Amino acid sequence: MHVRIISFVFAFLLSLSAAILLAFSFPATDISWLAWFALVPLLIALSFTRVFSGFFVSYCCGIFSSAIIYDWIFAAPGYQLLHHAILALIVGLYSGIFGLIYAHVRNRWRTTVALVCAPFIWVTMEYIRSNVSFLSLPFPTLAHTQYQNLRMIQAAEFTGAYGISFLIVVVNVAITSVILALLSNTRIRDDLNFQTQSAKGALVMASAAILLLVGVSVWGQMALNKPQSGKQIRVSVVQGNIGKEMKSNTRKYADHIMGTYARLTAEALKDSPDLVVWPEAATPGLVLKNLSLQQELVSLIRQAEQHFLIGSSEYAKFSDEPFDENKYGNTALFFSPSGKLLGQYLKIFLIPFGEYVPYEDTIHWPEFIVSKESRARDIPGTEFTLFQIEDARFGVVICSEGAFPNLFRKFVKSGADFMLNITNEGWFGESALHQKVAASVFRAVENRVPLARATNTGISCFINPLGEVYGKVRKQGREILVDGYLTQDLTLTQKKTIYTRFGNLFAYLNLMVVVVMIIIPFFVRTVR
Repeated sequence: MHVRIISFVFAFLLSLSAAILLAFSFPATDISWLAWFALVPLLIALSFTRVFSGFFVSYCCGIFSSAIIYDWIFAAPGYQLLHHAILALIVGLYSGIFGLIYAHVRNRWRTTVALVCAPFIWVTMEYIRSNVSFLSLPFPTLAHTQYQNLRMIQAAEFTGAYGISFLIVVVNVAITSVILALLSNTRIRDDLNFQTQSAKGALVMASAAILLLVGVSVWGQMALNKPQSGKQIRVSVVQGNIGKEMKSNTRKYADHIMGTYARLTAEALKDSPDLVVWPEAATPGLVLKNLSLQQELVSLIRQAEQHFLIGSSEYAKFSDEPFDENKYGNTALFFSPSGKLLGQYLKIFLIPFGEYVPYEDTIHWPEFIVSKESRARDIPGTEFTLFQIEDARFGVVICSEGAFPNLFRKFVKSGADFMLNITNEGWFGESALHQKVAASVFRAVENRVPLARATNTGISCFINPLGEVYGKVRKQGREILVDGYLTQDLTLTQKKTIYTRFGNLFAYLNLMVVVVMIIIPFFVRTVR
């Protein structure tokens, strides 16, 4: 019993170490190299724990890491410690299930097979977490830690971000395998009842990881060395830096808001852009229902004589203004140089509890989650709308839609030559801004399309099809909570990647492997 307690405490401390390493490898801390061994303490802990203990220590790792990674949500109005605890418990569950499946396989087939399965299990959990109805949370994935490591992320055009997560876990597995092999003849093995790894098995795993790492790196360098050429579109993104108070009371501050965007737009027009982009919910009211606002905006566009893409919403997020059943929702409006409305995109994926209440008619949500005054705010869109400038087509994703790889790729598969992400992330903390940029980098690489981000408070930037962030709106050395604009050329490509054409095929293959590995031990003789 004494040995079991010591083992459990040691496993818990290892899982806590893994949680800290994981959390600090993500944006905005950006100590990305930690990710390559962050899971090692957890994998070592799982080598001497039983099935349900494996679930617990992995769950703890997920809870602690999630609590740190998503700390930026505290900046959202009304978000409290209780809400954060619930979030951490939900998100941490995926790490717990990872440990449960891993321990199940190890218990039946020993450590070597479990280590081989670990990357497949991890990717499966990331995929499920990203696609669970209103609980879908696609960022950040482990791959996002490497968004600045351009050479290592180019393979995402085949596998999506999941492939890079897979690679990172493979390296963690190889390091763990070597450590377990070194511990095979030590006292700690006997004290904690380790299932160690043979030297031969460790050598094979380390060799496989090195080969895979080198192969991905070489391919990445080849992709980076290819010249980028094609038709160019000049785009100006405008960052208004409209504060929370003004966004919550747009009627009072309407003149200031429009004056800010008019001033910044006038400066941007000196760069002769083909398209001017304002961020999500930039206008102080819904343009299509407010005649005076519409006239003011059309007048500005006619004077500019350029195409405009403008984010509009009847009420700002988290607004205390009264509910209106006739609202349109979170919208991107596309105007011709003459001020004519050419098209409209309505946001498809809405933020639960922020833009709508999920299953409002069937679930009686507790008061601390949904207050009695809360009602659904926005109507979701259903069409992947494309807009066109001359012979170039583009799509728009609004706010967190840019984090959903499958949603993003559908625009490109439908024919988008470049993409825009308009967003207002000023409701959240600074870490969120960097995590959203990391997700955008992967969307560009996965589909080999250039991407421009127009945000209210930052980070507004341009990303090329290789994932390079080659321009950010900056003022006095700052890129967050400043107003400004930036004009850059987007180089369009005609390439349709494997990921664009076939989507999350790699994730599906991982899911199939995990299902097989869960089921087979019940029918095949246990390896001892």
